Amino acid sequence: MPSTDHPPNNHDDQPRARLLELVGAIEPWDNLERTHLKTATQWIASGAPVYRRRKPDVPAMHLVSYFVVLDDTRGQLLLVAHRKAGLWLPTGGHVEPGEDPWTAVVRECREELGIQATASPITGALPLVLTVTETRGQGAHTDVSLWYLLNADADTITSYDQGEFDAIRWMTHGQVLAEPDELLDPHMHRFTHKLQHARASRHCG
Repeated sequence: MPSTDHPPNNHDDQPRARLLELVGAIEPWDNLERTHLKTATQWIASGAPVYRRRKPDVPAMHLVSYFVVLDDTRGQLLLVAHRKAGLWLPTGGHVEPGEDPWTAVVRECREELGIQATASPITGALPLVLTVTETRGQGAHTDVSLWYLLNADADTITSYDQGEFDAIRWMTHGQVLAEPDELLDPHMHRFTHKLQHARASRHCG
């Protein structure tokens, strides 16, 4: 459980309140996400530091904005082969101190894919999923990740940050779900199931 020994500072009350609002608006997909949402809410409310101050693991638990790019016409998601993680992941990065998580999405989207971030009409500029994940390898730490959904035509993405990624790959929902867990972010299958449900609900509505 995150420490509660850090009283909130007045200067970060507003961004902390915004984080609590974002987390509180996420409807949990399953019991694991319900647990993750509770952990994140307690962590943010405790006054503990939430932004990464020094690479790779200070503080040991910090905030990340993921963004999954969806070509809605083709029904394909963009994943990247992350050099350090050795996994196929969504794009994204750490939220800077005091930065709104959506602003981090806009910044990282421009840096990593060279395009303007366009929020999906399914979610708007709000996260669809929250996960709490122990990272692997040297400097292991805990990422509290807000997963956003972006819309883009696959043909508009012609470059990517080759310093961070070995390759990019467009995959249908079925292809993502057919990939072994050990090759993907550990929550990618759960995200895909929740997205399938959200897309189906939107079309039915």
